[in-house]
Amino acid sequence: MSKDIQKYADMLYEAERSRKAIAPLTDMDPTLDIDDAYAIQLANVKRVVKEGHIISGKKIGLTSPGIQKQLGVNEPDYGHLFKAMDCKNGECEIDQLMQAKIEGEIAFILKEDLTGGNVTVEDVRKATDYVVAAFEIVDSRIADWKIKLVDTVSDNASSGRYILSDRKVKLEDVNLPTVPMILTKNGEVVGEGTGEAVLGDPAIAVAWLANRLYGYGVELKKGEVILSGAFSAAPEAVKGDTFTADFGPVLGKVTAKFI
Repeated sequence: MSKDIQKYADMLYEAERSRKAIAPLTDMDPTLDIDDAYAIQLANVKRVVKEGHIISGKKIGLTSPGIQKQLGVNEPDYGHLFKAMDCKNGECEIDQLMQAKIEGEIAFILKEDLTGGNVTVEDVRKATDYVVAAFEIVDSRIADWKIKLVDTVSDNASSGRYILSDRKVKLEDVNLPTVPMILTKNGEVVGEGTGEAVLGDPAIAVAWLANRLYGYGVELKKGEVILSGAFSAAPEAVKGDTFTADFGPVLGKVTAKFI
């Protein structure tokens, strides 16, 4: 591997396990580009799969114009999800994370593979079994969230944990761009948005992901969870916090408790 890809992968791997954040990779080597970043991410994905972890899906980040402008990019990014990230009871052990933030999203559960470089929104709809209200808990192994695009992509797109609602909704029963979300923290509203904030339609984000992954030899698989992107900015989460994202009468609510 060129540009010390394995070295940077090792640093991020150790940072997650020791819970000791590292300096931005872009400070260590300003020549790192987006392809290097995905190579670093995939090096660690392969490593943890060898250790026995099971890939459960993918996540899409940087879908809002605001965060894209902040990081100086014009497209989203992606990371891998693992079964161990699924907080099935809605409770997240904060001590296992480093600097957690939380995002309200819609998750797609696939009933068919999505692959090839020409996936359309209609293909996404056909391949989706159902959608659910979801939380993504993002985390960073980069100190103080001082990230550029290469840093977050290398760091598995700042993935941490995720929580899925039990209410399964068919796509034909919901209009994704108009889905509202109100995010509360300990009973106080801290964020609001609609599905339109996610590239205009969360299904567009999933199609983008399938096509972007094709270039790296990665596919979206039947049964996988696809976190499609945040409806609003991500507030910080600390021990004792309870968050609720209310997606309206169709999708319902999802709750996260940090213990």
